[in-house]
Amino acid sequence: MPYKILYADDEVRFHKLLKIFLADEDYEIHCFSRGDDLLDYLYDNKADLVLLDIMMPGLDGYETCRAIRQEYRLPIIMLTALDDEAHEIRGIDSGADDYLSKPFTADLLKARIRGVLRRVKREEISKTRLSGILFDDVESSFDAGEGPVSLSPKEFELLKYLVMNESQILTREQLLNHVWGFDYYGDPRTLDTHIKTLRARLGAKSDRIKTIRGKGYSYRGDNL
Repeated sequence: MPYKILYADDEVRFHKLLKIFLADEDYEIHCFSRGDDLLDYLYDNKADLVLLDIMMPGLDGYETCRAIRQEYRLPIIMLTALDDEAHEIRGIDSGADDYLSKPFTADLLKARIRGVLRRVKREEISKTRLSGILFDDVESSFDAGEGPVSLSPKEFELLKYLVMNESQILTREQLLNHVWGFDYYGDPRTLDTHIKTLRARLGAKSDRIKTIRGKGYSYRGDNL
């Protein structure tokens, strides 16, 4: 399936130019003259990328970008004639992934779009959802519904291993061998310290990690 690109710019001539620039690419392009109209479309339809001009009637590009960021994880590129550093910084601070000043060539636009879409693809591949928790292998973080929480590499590996084996009792030896390696000869209490830290990181869901006395630990989801 082609990537779906949404473009908001109040100058219709740029709608036509964008379609010419991207005519040889496998993109489905939808153009809008106002940021409000783009948001209305996005409410009922999926998209892969958003291109935004800044100076538009109604919601400007900055406001449209912030509104998208509040609801969607979509890559956004600003395409604008405002080429000074202050506007570029403001665009990035509003949530844009990239900023391209007019005029630009078709090849440069294509390269920027490919770059942003590649980054998104890598991020999607790096993420895994297990038992209602979203794990990000690149950032060593998890999101259990209250926003991403960063972990140390060992904490991340330990939590993910527990969740991957949900409802199973994992012995201390199994956990130490998997996370710290078969040749680990350090203090075995490091496991208990990491478990304590993970419970604190899980917050309201801390009781999902159960201590099985004399055996080890087990991760129990909400339905167990």
